Amino acid sequence: MPLITVSYSSSRQSPSLKADIANAVSELTAEILHKDPGVTAIIVKSVDASDWFAGGRSLAEQKLASYWIDIHVTEGTNTKDEKAAYLAAMFDRMADILGPLHPETYLHVDEVKGDAYGFGGLTQERRYIEGKLEVALQAA
Repeated sequence: MPLITVSYSSSRQSPSLKADIANAVSELTAEILHKDPGVTAIIVKSVDASDWFAGGRSLAEQKLASYWIDIHVTEGTNTKDEKAAYLAAMFDRMADILGPLHPETYLHVDEVKGDAYGFGGLTQERRYIEGKLEVALQAA
């Protein structure tokens, strides 16, 4: 149930670019972080290369692409190795989609406490507790 925001800048343009980005992010999030695509929300925003600066120069001037991915997940649901693999795989996949990437390209896995994060009107902690109660009742 992660909420993922992708801001990107690239000289590559196509009618399907945002969908391609969303699909790649959803796929890698499911594959590496084990998050259900059915409850994953992704926001994709384009930033003009002349408005994105890295290393003191615009991406337009450097003829490079970049992205900032911010993903919110429930604290403790992924290991350090999973997060490292996710970051590396995303960098490779986004380079395929956006073109050569500036080294100052970022991804942040924001781990949020289960009692402070949720969807559909329920926190993740509440979902966990209700799941445990349901199992206990079925066993009784």
